[in-house]
Amino acid sequence: MKTLRTDAARRLLDATRTGVPCAPVRDLIGAHDVAAAYAVQQELAQIRLAAGAHVVGRKIGLTSAAVQNQLGVEQPDFGVLFADMDVSDLDEVPMAGLLQPRIEAEVAFVLGADLADGDLGPDQIRAAVAYAVAALEIVDSRVAGWDITIADTVADNASSARFVLGARRVGLDAFEPVDAVMELSVDGEVVSRGTGVACLGDPLLALAWLARATRDFGDPLRAGQVVLSGALGPMVPVRPGIAVTATVSGLGDVDTRFAPAAS
Repeated sequence: MKTLRTDAARRLLDATRTGVPCAPVRDLIGAHDVAAAYAVQQELAQIRLAAGAHVVGRKIGLTSAAVQNQLGVEQPDFGVLFADMDVSDLDEVPMAGLLQPRIEAEVAFVLGADLADGDLGPDQIRAAVAYAVAALEIVDSRVAGWDITIADTVADNASSARFVLGARRVGLDAFEPVDAVMELSVDGEVVSRGTGVACLGDPLLALAWLARATRDFGDPLRAGQVVLSGALGPMVPVRPGIAVTATVSGLGDVDTRFAPAAS
């Protein structure tokens, strides 16, 4: 089984390096073997860390029923955020390195305390959040045609690629994530809408799920880390040259623009 997991990691890594999407990896690890898929994800993360990458947080995926329906999966997952995935300060997001990108809007939390001990109940989760910001996540799949099961996307670092954080930082004393209302526009046209309820019932519930899951995996959430809590509405395809803006009530706007061609 270890050899098959290594083969799955190599397949996904080759897709990343060549820019050519690969076949699903479920033929190697099973379509529903989540533990094996996380082992592949960890193997790929270790390769990145050995090359000098730096972990800055985690993303929660598949929290929205709309996105689950889009991809045909039925449970959330998580992936690792590396520093070079943060494109918040770029005037344009390069298309180079993106294979089949899509974009979604969400609430991001920045932690002010570890979530490693205790009961990880609602009060502890809320108290651990230093502030929230509006965020855009650029998701991508190394698997051709987004032909994924839960195992394929987990192995592929939860289909993560890049993220953009908004400038306005709001504490939870002034912002209730479950009440958030989101609109996402491409070139001025609204293409996706959603609410905080769409994210596992409440983005804070998504954060609680992640805190327990990562602790169970032996790598709990730490102070200073960014958590992308999951889509508030359907994701939409990315095309070269588009401008994307999301408005999240209580958090304001977050926007980005994609380069007009591979760069």
